[in-house]
Amino acid sequence: MGFEIPDWLRYEMLERLRKGRAFINHNPRAVWGIALASGFILFLILISILSGPSRPNVEVSKKAWFYDLNTAKLFKGKANQDGPIKAPSGPLPNGQPAGVKAHVFTYVNDPNENDLIIGYLEMPDPNFAQKTDSLETMIAERSDWGLGKLLRRVDDKEWVPATSSLGKAIMHEATKRDSHGRIPTYYTPK
Repeated sequence: MGFEIPDWLRYEMLERLRKGRAFINHNPRAVWGIALASGFILFLILISILSGPSRPNVEVSKKAWFYDLNTAKLFKGKANQDGPIKAPSGPLPNGQPAGVKAHVFTYVNDPNENDLIIGYLEMPDPNFAQKTDSLETMIAERSDWGLGKLLRRVDDKEWVPATSSLGKAIMHEATKRDSHGRIPTYYTPK
């Protein structure tokens, strides 16, 4: 048994349809006016959707933070460098460069030096043989950001692979909310 429209509702709908047709037949100019106004509004909406707001220019920083392993201080370097790089204090006792990439975060909008937090340090894994000779390898490397990277906290002594559970825990810890519920933002040098 299907749904049936009650007689009183069917009568009301037919009566309104009859009155609407009568209005259209007796007032063609009003109908044309409404149609033109509707078409013009539709045209304006389409223009505004198609032109849309301009996309903001995202400025990619040409500088990155690096951490001097000798002095435990931040310094600026070129963003396209992975590290280790030459540090202001000179090389490590073993002769290696002392500058490693630092991922710096802040919880405030306009931070000063005291508001910066070094989330973790990063350097390339010297034991990782980068293979880019096949398409499958390139896809695997792109899908796994930390492949071939080592991480550690500032106070840690050992470097761990970024793809390990400990490496992922370090990254997660660096980006967790503070006691006030604020989310840290990545802070690049000016």
